[in-house]
Formats: sequence, structure tokens, C-alpha cells
Amino acid sequence: MKKPLILNIQKYSLHDGDGIRTTVFFKGCPLECIWCHNPESQAYNKEVLYNEEKCTKCEVCIDKCPHKAIYKEENNICLNKNNCEFCETCLDYCLNNAREIVGKTYEIKDLMREIVKDMMFYEESGGGVTLSGGEVMTQDVEYIKAIASLCKEKGISVAIDTCGYARFENYEAILPFVDTFLYDIKLIDEEKHKLFTNKSNDLILENLIKLSENGANINIRIPLIEGVNVDKENIEVKKIIDFIKPLNIKKVNLLPYHNIGMHKYKKLYMDYEGQNLNRPSDEKLEEIKQIFITNNFETKIGG
Repeated sequence: MKKPLILNIQKYSLHDGDGIRTTVFFKGCPLECIWCHNPESQAYNKEVLYNEEKCTKCEVCIDKCPHKAIYKEENNICLNKNNCEFCETCLDYCLNNAREIVGKTYEIKDLMREIVKDMMFYEESGGGVTLSGGEVMTQDVEYIKAIASLCKEKGISVAIDTCGYARFENYEAILPFVDTFLYDIKLIDEEKHKLFTNKSNDLILENLIKLSENGANINIRIPLIEGVNVDKENIEVKKIIDFIKPLNIKKVNLLPYHNIGMHKYKKLYMDYEGQNLNRPSDEKLEEIKQIFITNNFETKIGG
């Protein structure tokens, strides 16, 4: 069993399923959505976050790095990602905490220890645990199954937040232990899906149908972005409705685009490609919400 990398264990989460939840964010995702607000969740390996605003350019990290991965170019402190071995030496010598390594492994017993700390909140609020990402369903399925089954044994509700781009065998393996799938649908148009995520949506839509046929409890989550899946005629929105209407789906969450994660790209030495993306207006969001309600979906704006 391979232990996946975990980005964060977020306590008292209110937007990743019902009630008060603990959300476990796994590192690594097969999609490359240009609006991604957690770019540190995309790669399956550890990464270095560099906060230039905290850096005094003292260059001690350059001198101390045993792998010569850090260097100065003009007045910028740069990272050769191919040389970095995440030994954390640079962290030890950075007095201003300008560097952070993201991605940590947990033994199953240690992760469960974190999860059960908030049992009282789950019980009082009808909450539980949400396994998210990145993409949780592309991680080692035996590890994910072990966590989900242990939660189930302890009476903890389990939700899976997924983009749908994974082998269906992985979904089958954990289906008996999952209460709710929070399933992302971005676009029905395959070419547009490839353009904005770098992947086809064939597997995503196929898995959604199979989950529905297997009686899974599914909540659809749709990021709404002007120029991507929101336009004057709501063409993509109506395509999504046509697709999910025959399926075993009752709830829809509409997630307005935001760019609050944009600053992370610079920290990862990455370019943000969503500069021209925009949040739909409140009026447009309400209009889309009413379309879903009219089609008999329980719908809310937000997670």
C-alpha cells in the first residue's frame, strides 16, 4: 500500500458536504483546470512554496542547499526543481519562514487519530469526513478504502469530493463506505473541456452514469465561470441539466469562480492562466439557480 501525499487536514470545514466536517486534501490531480485555486494540489510529488514577500534576499538558503537547487538570477531567488530533493535544509536556515514544503505522508492510524478528534462536532451537526484533493480517487485505492471503512466503523459520515477522472474500479472499491459523492461537472462540450482542463470529459461523464446506476448518493458541484460555462444563453448549463436529469441526482451546488488562490502560483514558480476569467454576476447566478430549481434539483449557490 502506497501512502499518498496529503496537503492539508482542514478542521471545522463547512463547505465540503453536510454539517461540520474534517476535510483531508490529497496531493495530485489529473486535470489542469486553468482556474484551479489550489495549484499546489496538482502535482503528485512534494513541492516548495516560496513567499517572496517574506524573503530578505540574505542568500543563506543558496549557500546551505546541499543539492545546489537554489540560485539567484538578477534580484530573484530561484529554484531548480530538478535538483531539489526536499531535504528541508533551506527551511532550517530561513529565519523568515519564506519557504514551505507541501505534501506529507500519514500512517493510516495517524490520520484516523486526527479525524476522530472532532467526533463531537460530527455527531452534533450531522457532519463527518470529506476526502478531497487534488483528486482523491487517483490515489492508492487501498489506502483510501482503509480510511473510508474505518470511518464507517466508527459511525463517521464519509464524503468523496471528486472530479470524476479516475478508474471506475476505484469508485467501486469504496462505494460501500461512502455516504455522498460531491461530483464536479465543469463542461459537457468535450473540446471546451480539453481546452480548459487539458483532458477529455468522456471518463468523467461515464463514471457519473455508472455511479448513478450503482445507487450512489451524488451531489453535483458546478464551478460557474464567465466565458467558460456561463454565457448569455446558458448553453453549457442547459447541457449539464440535460445530462444529469435522467440520473439519480437531486442536489446541485453552484460554485461561483474566484481567484483567491492566484497568489499561490507565484509561490510555486508557476504562471496563472486564468487572468481573464470572471465571476458571473449575482443576477446571472440567481438566473442559473432558478433554471436548476425549475428542473426539480435542490440547488444552492456555494459549497
